Amino acid sequence: MSGGPDQPARKDAAARVGGPEAARLLRLATTASVATACLLIVVKLVAFVVTDSVSILSTLIDSLLDAAASMINLIAVRHALVPADREHRFGHGKAEPLAAMGQAAFITGSAIFLVIEAAPRFFTTHEVARSEIGIAVMLFSIVATLALVALQRHVIRRTGSLAISADQLHYTGDVLVNGAVIVALILAAQLGWHLADPIFGIGIAAYILYNAWQIASGALDMLMDRELPEEERHSIRAAILGHRGVLGIHDLRTRASGPQIFIQCHIELDPHQSLVQAHAIADAVEGDLREAFPGAEVIVHQDPYEGGPDRGDGIKSA
Repeated sequence: MSGGPDQPARKDAAARVGGPEAARLLRLATTASVATACLLIVVKLVAFVVTDSVSILSTLIDSLLDAAASMINLIAVRHALVPADREHRFGHGKAEPLAAMGQAAFITGSAIFLVIEAAPRFFTTHEVARSEIGIAVMLFSIVATLALVALQRHVIRRTGSLAISADQLHYTGDVLVNGAVIVALILAAQLGWHLADPIFGIGIAAYILYNAWQIASGALDMLMDRELPEEERHSIRAAILGHRGVLGIHDLRTRASGPQIFIQCHIELDPHQSLVQAHAIADAVEGDLREAFPGAEVIVHQDPYEGGPDRGDGIKSA
């Protein structure tokens, strides 16, 4: 299942889109995710019935949870795309990290179930039947999942969505898990190493639990309004200070709410220039930041420059 979204790579902000195009891409990604998960559930269920392999059962459970998590994502992303309204002035973007927290809960439950299923097989010999069918199904699963991951990566680059990033990471993990199942089937059926099946099942459960923690951690950062990564804050400060007429910056505050970014800061200007000139500089700063971060909400306050070194982090040295 999912690996942790480390606040999806907003380093590609210049290539990002907003508005109707972003909405279209997000809907495409969530629909493709649900469809792929449902397809894999069917083929893995057939493979488990034929082989009775706990490794294949582990990937079947994984796909069941994928479908549930992807459905939550589909609903959450559509809700997050609803524009700000009278009761939600900052929009509905936090539906995305809330969905990610739900994913983490689903994933944890699946890992616990898998451990319960695999543990008894350490003490009783359990042969894997028709391993060739299981291997063929896993190869099909890898191909289908790689196609979905390629689409999701494109959407993440264009939108920076946390929910799609979480989905993409857990499907990337699925590719590795399916490869591990193929190895387990070969060891158990071809070489007679019957313990390989439950061992790989337990290993996959541990991997799933790790991913659940990563997802929950990334979602919690967004729910708690954690600042954007320092590289991005540095880029924002550099862009602002690069404007002619901007003499300093303080109280830079940033946060993300789903695909929406919020940037607030105070810029320091020549105290002797006119209000019209100061307003024009602030408008130019806001325009550049919105171009760098499509769809971002930017608020720039103008203050008179009073001298003294500035670190751009809200604390000015005397």
